[in-house]
Amino acid sequence: MRVSHNFSAEFDDDNLIAGAGLVPVMLLAESAGLSGLVEEYVTVAGSAGANAEVKVGALVAGMVAGADSISDMDLLRHGGMDRAFTERRAPTTLGTHLRGYTFGHVRQLDAIASRLLVALAARVPALLSGAEEAAYLDIDDTIRQTHGYAKQGAGYGYSGVKGLNALVATLSTPTAAPVIAGMRLRKGSVKSPRGAGTMIAEALATARRAGAGGLITVRADSAFYQHDVVAAIRRGRAHFSITARMDPGVVAAISRIGEQEWVGIKYPEAIWDQDEQRWISDAEVAEIPYTAFTSRRKADHIPARLIVRRVKRLGSASAGAEQGELLAAYRYHAVFTDSPLSMLAAEAAHRDHAIIEQVICDLKNGPLAHCPSGVFSANSAWAVLAAIAFNLTRAAGVLASRFHAKARTATIRAQLINVPARIANRARSWLLHLPRNWPWQQAWHDLFDAAGGPLPAAA
Repeated sequence: MRVSHNFSAEFDDDNLIAGAGLVPVMLLAESAGLSGLVEEYVTVAGSAGANAEVKVGALVAGMVAGADSISDMDLLRHGGMDRAFTERRAPTTLGTHLRGYTFGHVRQLDAIASRLLVALAARVPALLSGAEEAAYLDIDDTIRQTHGYAKQGAGYGYSGVKGLNALVATLSTPTAAPVIAGMRLRKGSVKSPRGAGTMIAEALATARRAGAGGLITVRADSAFYQHDVVAAIRRGRAHFSITARMDPGVVAAISRIGEQEWVGIKYPEAIWDQDEQRWISDAEVAEIPYTAFTSRRKADHIPARLIVRRVKRLGSASAGAEQGELLAAYRYHAVFTDSPLSMLAAEAAHRDHAIIEQVICDLKNGPLAHCPSGVFSANSAWAVLAAIAFNLTRAAGVLASRFHAKARTATIRAQLINVPARIANRARSWLLHLPRNWPWQQAWHDLFDAAGGPLPAAA
């Protein structure tokens, strides 16, 4: 491809917008009741809280379009955006609004995010298709690196990186991509399971209101292998599937597994082994009954089963000698679970916990690329709004096409949101002129028609 002519350029078109896909996405947000929810729940005091429904809507729209800082919200104030949207606000106004939040106001945003997800699930049934039969709630945390000395709450966590810690809970089904059922920003030095029990309880309640009426399994890695987390899952009437730490009790249980009990499996897709830095395509799996947390009082003991995967080590057997002869020849990965699924099905389902890493990656490549304020509560509010924007983008992708229903948010943004258009007035209504032969124009039309037309009534 070559440039065909000599060009000059002027920024002078008052009718051009760079993100025509924001029109159907914000129509979807309004049909799901975003403005009404903000009016009902957000009570930020003073001038910072005035017209909260407008400011929250602007922040969410900016994030959907790709803004990852407060100053990026200026992308909502170009060309014909004043014709497409009313009551836009300057980035400084939006930043002042965020800084007016306290912890209580952030919890109000949590309530809005939960109710909006329920409304989206009702209006876009395919968003959580199959949830009435089986759903998975995944929980994990991540460090969002910060720089300088002005960030409240920043500290060094488990990764050795200075930043803030975000706890994320996602909801998915075997046939539907994940949405965010809960998100909370924490101090950077916090331990992973801090507050996880509360997050799980709230996320399970949201999941059930969103239509997850069947089997729900909560999946987590070994950082969440503790009694309080498992107890919260059981109180929420869900099943658990948590990577077990290789403590003496787990090691002793593995040693009781007979050689004849191991079942060989071959993965359809290879798995990357971080410790040995290689791809693994086959392994052996076995299970054994196990009672966890026996160091606590007897009422706190939790009986279930260990599903153990082992992979033969490469190189010298002495690589695992420090953990005893049992672990010298193989590497073991144990999952503590009360899943009713068969051993192989439960082991495969637990491996799919990695799906939450893709959500975290999307957040870090989008609105959570930065914690844009020095005020911790403002960053906490920003994180919850990022979750709302993620769910709206996912719902828009589901309405657009089967491909976009599971596409990454960056793909949806590039193909459906950030589409240039010229606004014209025709027959007393506004018309969007989009690029001819846009490769994803059918998906864009399907999104526009679904978002602007009658949608299923909320339950």
